[in-house]
Amino acid sequence: MAGRYDAIVIGAGLGGLTAAALLARAGRKILVLERSDDVGGAATVYRHGPLVVEASLHEIDGLEESDGSEDSDPKLPLVRSLGLDRDLAFVAVPDMYEVRGGPVGAPFVFPNGIDAAEAAVIARFPRHADAVRRYFAALSAVREAAAFAYGHIEDRGWWLRQLPEAASRLWPLIGHGRASVAEVMASLFGADEAVKCALAANLGYYADDPEKLSFLSFAAAQGSFLAGGGHYVRGGARRLSQRLVELVREAAGEIQTGRAVHSLLLDGERVAGVVHRNRAGGDAHVVYAPVVLGNAAPSVLAEMLPQTQREAFKAKYARKPLSISLWVVSVGLSRPAVSFGVAHYTTALLPEWMTALADFRLAAGLMADPAGERLPPFGLADYAAIDSGLADGPPYPCSLSGTDRLDNWEGLDVAASEARKEAWMNRLIARVDQEFPGFAGAVLHREMATAATMQHTLNTPGGAVYGFAPDSFANSIRTPVPGLYLASAWGMGGGFTGAMLGGAAAAREVVRTS
Repeated sequence: MAGRYDAIVIGAGLGGLTAAALLARAGRKILVLERSDDVGGAATVYRHGPLVVEASLHEIDGLEESDGSEDSDPKLPLVRSLGLDRDLAFVAVPDMYEVRGGPVGAPFVFPNGIDAAEAAVIARFPRHADAVRRYFAALSAVREAAAFAYGHIEDRGWWLRQLPEAASRLWPLIGHGRASVAEVMASLFGADEAVKCALAANLGYYADDPEKLSFLSFAAAQGSFLAGGGHYVRGGARRLSQRLVELVREAAGEIQTGRAVHSLLLDGERVAGVVHRNRAGGDAHVVYAPVVLGNAAPSVLAEMLPQTQREAFKAKYARKPLSISLWVVSVGLSRPAVSFGVAHYTTALLPEWMTALADFRLAAGLMADPAGERLPPFGLADYAAIDSGLADGPPYPCSLSGTDRLDNWEGLDVAASEARKEAWMNRLIARVDQEFPGFAGAVLHREMATAATMQHTLNTPGGAVYGFAPDSFANSIRTPVPGLYLASAWGMGGGFTGAMLGGAAAAREVVRTS
């Protein structure tokens, strides 16, 4: 059986669905093939017994509109063009986070809003007032420059026509170059680790090593959270992915689940279609299209190419390190977490042994030893603290999350893996109980996902959750195969923002070139 389409999308994660929705609404004949029985990838919500589990979404950054439209959140035009601002409720998160423990010591609340955050940090660390102001000025400048660059990413002629303005607007990106978060923090705050950890207590949401994490990547995301606040899609991430599915189908696009792409077809060097079949085998289906958009890791796409093409394809990505993986403990409480003193949607808990921001790099490796002396730094998200729409009564959902590595779980049989997860859940929940007495006794249900879970569920190498590591701005939606694009976080950077912008950039490139 064969068919012909204008574009085929491999994978129904957020990036693939965004690309498919944009192309279908532009009048293109679209086919989306998803190997799982459900869509959304990480953007989903499911039940574990009575517990409602948010699989990935903590909050989406930004959605702000500044006085100058070029400095607005680059997602905003995309969200509006797809009508998501009308069809979905984006619930504002009151504060960025509260951080406790480690070098910070007593609880410190990091509010949303550049001015409010700057004032709060200066009040806590007055001797660093000038450096704090320079830090927030840098965050704002990088965020605005990144938004400006994205706004002109496809207009190649603009850069030549407006070179002086472009150089001026992009100077924050040029000026910080390849500096890491650790380098910028050290230049501003010297050896004062308390202020560094207060400013970057959520670093584990981006990466696991401040000495490798690009300051530009960190500042663009952190600045967007501060400028526009964080937002949660009411009802959970699944609402977002399902709405994108509806948009694809409303525009006569096709989405087939349970269909795994086996191989990419080439006409000379250019992509020409795919071969797919159901997971159990069965008859292969051949479908043709001049464009294929991959909502999959480049290493996965490489295996779909003819043997003679694979090494050249892989070579482009060989030196790009993978992003972190995560462990996530989902819990359901008999009472809302506020009953035990949890006052904020996000709480960062730093362990006693942690004395410096650089100690984040040790966290992921700790998961190999549940009986070890050290606990990892991690975040607590209380979904009942906002109008999340996940649950109106017990069990009240919360999640704990931190960095992980696949090698912590490799070589374990099912029983050993479950035992390790049980041991870690006991210790992590006990740590929360230290800060908020009564929390542990209120846990009705719990489950743990690990890097191994991420690899199995998302089909990503090493369980990477954000595509490539955010060590530079050098990612691209283009691949070595003409007509094959990355429509995901692998092309534009991690998180829901990166995935959706990656899908949008790939779709616009298809429209521009065909």
